[in-house]
Amino acid sequence: MSDHFDVVVIGGGPAGYPAAIRAAQNKLSVACIDEWKNKDGAPAFGGTCLNAGCIPSKALLESTELVHRANHEFAAHGITTSNVSVDLGQMQKRKSGIVKTMTQGILALFKAAGVTPLQGHGKLLSGHRIEFTAHDGTKRELTAKNIILAAGSAPVELRSAPFQTPQIVDSWGALDFDSVPKRLGVIGAGVIGLELGSVWRRLGSEVVVLEALPDFLAIADQQLAKEALRHFKKLGLDVRLGAKVTGATIAGDAVDVTYTDAKGEQKLTVDRLVVAIGRRPYTQDLLGTETGVELDERGFIKVDHECRTGAEAIWAVGDCVRGPMLAHKGKEEGVMVADLIAGRFAEVNYKTVPSVIYTAPEIAWVGLTEEQVKAQGTAYKVGVFPFLASGRARAMEQAQGFTKLIAAKEDDEILGVHIIGPMAGELIAEAVLAMEYSASSEDLQRTIHAHPTLSEGLHEAALAVDKRAIDSINK
Repeated sequence: MSDHFDVVVIGGGPAGYPAAIRAAQNKLSVACIDEWKNKDGAPAFGGTCLNAGCIPSKALLESTELVHRANHEFAAHGITTSNVSVDLGQMQKRKSGIVKTMTQGILALFKAAGVTPLQGHGKLLSGHRIEFTAHDGTKRELTAKNIILAAGSAPVELRSAPFQTPQIVDSWGALDFDSVPKRLGVIGAGVIGLELGSVWRRLGSEVVVLEALPDFLAIADQQLAKEALRHFKKLGLDVRLGAKVTGATIAGDAVDVTYTDAKGEQKLTVDRLVVAIGRRPYTQDLLGTETGVELDERGFIKVDHECRTGAEAIWAVGDCVRGPMLAHKGKEEGVMVADLIAGRFAEVNYKTVPSVIYTAPEIAWVGLTEEQVKAQGTAYKVGVFPFLASGRARAMEQAQGFTKLIAAKEDDEILGVHIIGPMAGELIAEAVLAMEYSASSEDLQRTIHAHPTLSEGLHEAALAVDKRAIDSINK
């Protein structure tokens, strides 16, 4: 086996493995190193996303949404169910099967593309050298013309509530509970916290979410955030804002949590506590001395807009660099870098990176929030269409939420789209495409949408921008 490659990728997650495949498609010799091990000790490509994040969480969200609908929605359809029971073991088995199929699929893709997979730890050394340590401890040195760092991220640990399995866990631990906690505490009302809270609430847990910030979903459009909070409360999530956790103590099989809010010091006892306050770049033992690669004050690898580091022909992509920690953002960065290495034109439009929260109702957005547009002083107009007026949403018994479109008043360019409702994560793709082409709201107004569909909601929101909506009252 050769020890020299055109490209070596360190990291086989959603940023690293696409970079390796695209580089191989560009007729370059490629190796991809990844050190991930699952809890059973088995190595696997795919990183956090496939093994302990995006994919397993969506599997559980899908399963538990079916439980929720059977218990709360089927009757409206005239479907009578009784004694609906949950086999959590089978649910977890299904989740694990999906994960295994997806991660093994990466090895099949590598084989088809001609990528050399190396399972173990990769460390960048000076002179375009990489120290590779296999899982059995054997070492070898690789060299490469170009090196792509895609080391990913890890959960942030809270000093006042350090991880202590099985009572205090991170998001991975919260995906692997073998029984439904009677009372579950979640620290952090972000994407991860809300998704995990939804999973276990649907299965019967009493869920309390503690959020340190005074505003709910501060990163989102606040009209959307307020609507989301209303629905989460209806689901039964007890969301407490401005709640700063000061301590967590294990007491037998329970966890005693202390926090402060506007009323002073508070106490909460839960069976399990999930810490979901965010993620940090994972660069542990990634860089040797004199590599020329620099980290910023938060531990992210410094890169320019094309993901070049300060060292020649060394690149970095994904969660270990600036920008949103999203799998699809990392994937596009990896593909861009692989094409740039091959001398092709490539870029990532960071203005059109969508965000999705896979709760029910789903939440998705792209571009600027109304608050951001207002803060930058741009004159704008807004159109909103409620799914209550959508025939397809009503037929689905999921007529919650709305589609909101923000356009510039001067030239009508779409500045942001925000959706809360059924299949929002799928619907947002049309908005991303429109914004990629700098479309105006009129462009969407003139686009024919099939009837009845959920996507008509975006069409109607575009019409509402100019108070020309057909199926809702123009305000």
